Amino acid sequence: MRSAFSKALVEAAQNDKRVLLLTGDHGYALFDEFRRSCPDQYINAGIAEQNMVGVAAGLAKAGFRPVVYGLSAFVPVRVLEQIKIDVCYEKLPVIFTGDGAGLVYSTLGTSHQSFEDIACLRAVPHIDILSPCDAHELTACMRSAFAQAGPVYMRMGKADLGAVHEALPDLECGKLLRVLDGDHPVTLVATGSMVKAAQTLGRELGASVWSAPWIKPLDTTQLSSIAAGTRAIITLEEHSVVGGLGGAVLEALAEAGPRPVLRVGIGEQFSLTCGSHAHAMREHRIDLESVRQRIAPFVAKWQAA
Repeated sequence: MRSAFSKALVEAAQNDKRVLLLTGDHGYALFDEFRRSCPDQYINAGIAEQNMVGVAAGLAKAGFRPVVYGLSAFVPVRVLEQIKIDVCYEKLPVIFTGDGAGLVYSTLGTSHQSFEDIACLRAVPHIDILSPCDAHELTACMRSAFAQAGPVYMRMGKADLGAVHEALPDLECGKLLRVLDGDHPVTLVATGSMVKAAQTLGRELGASVWSAPWIKPLDTTQLSSIAAGTRAIITLEEHSVVGGLGGAVLEALAEAGPRPVLRVGIGEQFSLTCGSHAHAMREHRIDLESVRQRIAPFVAKWQAA
């Protein structure tokens, strides 16, 4: 998925000289091709992320299309105030990319893990939030981000889980993408790295599965239509259950017509142990087997209803 990001970024920069990449001293190997192809469009702002966002805002006001890259623990979390005031307040077309979202940087501990990034930004006006699940969605998300007139945040999680889509999806603002059809009374809605798990669970249950590459805004009309065709919904995300996809779905359905929603994500805890990404997923009970156990009572209840 990260290679798809690099390819999409190079393509955008070659087609538009206004596209500039700003990085906070990260991603050297990731941007080798960008620096070879577009050396004059690459800015290493150093380990000064707050200043980097201010620079990007100034460049956007001067007519450029800045892409700000960092680890999601730092972009957007460390620079939330600068995103809010320097960029969103003026509705500037800056694209923020947060790499390693969720628990990807598991071995580096809480300081580098980021499962609150969506929640931080959902309350900030004028910024869209994208969360692709595979390389196809990421390419579509990058194209959509450059098509927006205002700020966009795109989170990138675990990159090597395999393809969900067979081809580039037709991505529309706020809309979910159908991953799997099914006739089970419970429907799964997932985002980012958890779409792959949802796909596996959907096949086991015979349930419909939807991917949410666009977290903000959400198309309430489409979501209401999906809800009308099911008894209950399960959301899955490598993010806190507070303020993420599950919260967005709950809020939308509460206004449009309620459906029971089970939110599967990270609970009220930091990582307490150190290990691989798989280890961290197990610790927070969002690995496939743990999710299977967590949703079983909910699935049984609504299957019998």
